[in-house]
Amino acid sequence: MLTSELIPALRADSRRLMIVLHGLGDSMDGYRWLPEAMGLPDMSYLLVNAPDDYFDGYSWYAFPGDARADIERSTRLLFELLDAQRAAGWPTEQTVLFGFSQGSLMTIETGLRYPHRFAGLVGVSGYVHDPERLLRERSPLAGQQRLLLTHGRFDPLIPIGPVREQVRRLQAAGLKITWQEFAKEHTIAGEAELAVIRKFVVGGV
Repeated sequence: MLTSELIPALRADSRRLMIVLHGLGDSMDGYRWLPEAMGLPDMSYLLVNAPDDYFDGYSWYAFPGDARADIERSTRLLFELLDAQRAAGWPTEQTVLFGFSQGSLMTIETGLRYPHRFAGLVGVSGYVHDPERLLRERSPLAGQQRLLLTHGRFDPLIPIGPVREQVRRLQAAGLKITWQEFAKEHTIAGEAELAVIRKFVVGGV
């Protein structure tokens, strides 16, 4: 079971939800700033810790090393989390799955396999572990999912070139991906990037 914390919307009757997946070595605490920065009073936020300890934070999968088994495990855990949110009255159709770096990879891997349609999938500064396998295992609804993927042209940790090629492959296979590049490194590019994410999220929920 994953550890999570709900930050409720200012509008108590809203069922809109953003599930936030952090990157390697971070935790839910690293994203407590996000609700205020997004400025969406009808959006609740579920901050989630990855399952494995990594120094002072957590990780979704082994790094370095063969990540496949860990990614499959973490995907199963996120399926359980998503199922629990549905049972608690948070419709997937009003839920945005958001992730940074490792969290971005998990957003893509989970979102395109999950058998329900999301309001949107947002991946920042991430990549796809195995695009061909993902395409083989995608859910029947994968072609209906809306994805926003953003990346830094100067990212020293996950170079943008191979990620561009992955995105082109997924787009060619029929996935609805909006791709946005920023003059940044391995980070979120402040309000410039948040504005793009906000517009995407509002358009989906």
